[in-house]
Amino acid sequence: MLILWFVLVGVVLVLMAFSSHLVQRLPLSPAIIYLGVGALAGAWGLGLLPLDLWQHHQVIEVITEVVVLITLFAVGLRLQLPMVWRAWRIPVRLATLGMVLTVAMIAALGHAWLGLPLGAAVLLGGILAPTDPVLASDVQIREPGDRDAVRMSITAEGGMNDGTAFPAIMLGLGLLQHHAIGAGGWRWFAVDLVWAIAAGLAVGWFCGRWVGQGMAWLRRQGHPLESEEFLVFGLIALAYGVALALHAYGFLAVFAAGAGLSAIEKQRDQRADPIKDASQCSRLDSFSGQCERLSEVAVVLLIGALLAWVEWRWELFVFAAVVLLVIRPLAVYAVVRGPQTSGAQRRLIAWFGIRGVGSLYYLSFAVGYGMDPAWGTPLAGAVLATIASSIVLHGMSATPLMDGYHRRR
Repeated sequence: MLILWFVLVGVVLVLMAFSSHLVQRLPLSPAIIYLGVGALAGAWGLGLLPLDLWQHHQVIEVITEVVVLITLFAVGLRLQLPMVWRAWRIPVRLATLGMVLTVAMIAALGHAWLGLPLGAAVLLGGILAPTDPVLASDVQIREPGDRDAVRMSITAEGGMNDGTAFPAIMLGLGLLQHHAIGAGGWRWFAVDLVWAIAAGLAVGWFCGRWVGQGMAWLRRQGHPLESEEFLVFGLIALAYGVALALHAYGFLAVFAAGAGLSAIEKQRDQRADPIKDASQCSRLDSFSGQCERLSEVAVVLLIGALLAWVEWRWELFVFAAVVLLVIRPLAVYAVVRGPQTSGAQRRLIAWFGIRGVGSLYYLSFAVGYGMDPAWGTPLAGAVLATIASSIVLHGMSATPLMDGYHRRR
């Protein structure tokens, strides 16, 4: 199965390279094409990728984990936001209070509509609450330093909430007796919430700034960095490994590492050659962006192949519609206020609550903890139905909505 997946990824990449000029004219995102190819290659079509979530969850978890790590680093590198509350206010609110509200509403919907037990409903909320930085490329910031409120908010939120969703995941697993949360939840609060988030951000920020200072020192010595791929993958591995060793959230660490490195690049030594600096920073961002786009192909093919595994019922479509059309807007309008955003900007932020690769990672992660198929099967079906609906709806609407937004601006 893995060999066929590699072959399929290779074929899709080659075809997309030759037909990119045609794809760009279509009123849909490339992710919709990847999803369709994956479904065709799965059990619904040619049967080349007969994926089963329970049987192949380890492979799916590793692939999605790597993809999310690459994307989070690229997002952090691209942001270049100053370390002031005004710049981070909207993303932080979305990734904290907005995350809590989203988890609670999805959990209530999962319990009432799908009949999931409380722990499974909380787990479902944690899996689907984070927005996806991988599939949101059409609505993210296009280059470092972009300060558009919509693009910046969606980008920064996606970078942070793939890590801040972990406490909800661990709480759900704890309520299902698959994870120790302590009497009254004290261990969950102290370790899984406070320590893991704070330590993850601190580790990543330190690693990113440390590597950035090393790059600045090399420039001053007349030896600018040449191997961007070593730096990208090395810093991702360093931040992620140290965070996991300290029982912190590695996703947050990798995002913070990219942001820390970006902050050093923004404040680089004026004695360095600005032309070389700009070229080097551009190459670093370009390489991480290419890795991000290649990763998208690999994972969306998996999502498409998994659709044949779902036990499709009309209740799943209703669930997905409520999550995307009701719960996301309610959470955004509850936390995004003030003169920083207009009504049109809030509507766009509310609409583009894209679900995707991060949710698939959390789903396979939870399966590895020993989900009971009795409630795990409808839970997984709800997750995959929401992801597929998000890819189609947001993929078709991203270009026209954002084009109209920029024309009005």
